[in-house]
Amino acid sequence: MIDKKLLEILVCPVSKAPLEYEPKTNELICRASGLAYPVRDGIPVMLESEARALTTEEKLG
Repeated sequence: MIDKKLLEILVCPVSKAPLEYEPKTNELICRASGLAYPVRDGIPVMLESEARALTTEEKLG
């Protein structure tokens, strides 16, 4: 789970777009850049090198 206040201020480091929390995968999703950032032990890992690329289906939402 991610704190809602934290989610409001976090943006994608690549595109600067807002992020969405996906509880099923425990990731922060950026549709603009097509990246998913992991959340480990409640801490978002906002490094492009740690992010995974979204599938086409995930990008469309």
